[in-house]
Amino acid sequence: MSLLELKNVSKIYGTLRALDHVNMRVEAGEWVSIMGPSGSGKSTMMNIIGCLDKASEGEVLLDGTLICAETADRLTEIRRDKIGLIFQQFHLIQYLTAVENVMVAQYYHSMPDEKEALEALARVGLKDRAHHLPSQMSGGEQQRVCVARALINYPKILLADEPTGNLDEANERIVVELFKKLHEEGTTLIIVTHDPEVAEVAQRTVVLRDGRLVKETVNENFTGVMKHRKVE
Repeated sequence: MSLLELKNVSKIYGTLRALDHVNMRVEAGEWVSIMGPSGSGKSTMMNIIGCLDKASEGEVLLDGTLICAETADRLTEIRRDKIGLIFQQFHLIQYLTAVENVMVAQYYHSMPDEKEALEALARVGLKDRAHHLPSQMSGGEQQRVCVARALINYPKILLADEPTGNLDEANERIVVELFKKLHEEGTTLIIVTHDPEVAEVAQRTVVLRDGRLVKETVNENFTGVMKHRKVE
């Protein structure tokens, strides 16, 4: 059984189909990129997979659970227990340190554990920044705190919506290399990106347009490493 499966999934707002009969499978340990122009349905799909929204039609199975049939409270539990979320906007609490921001995620899952939170920060190369506030860290460092926060409860799947969108090229490479490391450790990754050079790092890329999945490409030479950008 696939870790994630979408079967004829649609999301309808009035007369608008933000998603239109989308079918997709993601296997455990796979790294998938989702691309498409603005308004193509990428974020809508991520919200449905991430249990932040429900499909209007079709079925979504996550780790054997038919999540489209669950209550809002149950979706909150599934999101907490099985999904790690990373956004373009970091959503860090500005008056908390890096380690405290990671511990917030533990609080909603079980019990805060500073030792585990420090280990999560060490995993993303930030143990020495553990007691810094977000304002004292670069954008790349803040995004790595977000990755640590998403990983702290050992999710089944890591969802990232434009995780490099606010980063310069150097920090983008650091974050992509971190994703590569996580994938090598067995983490399942689904990453929405507008950047083709970030997308092509994944094992597979799916393209949405007008709410429909219009293209799927498998990277036969998958390495998980970004190529150097061409200088214009």
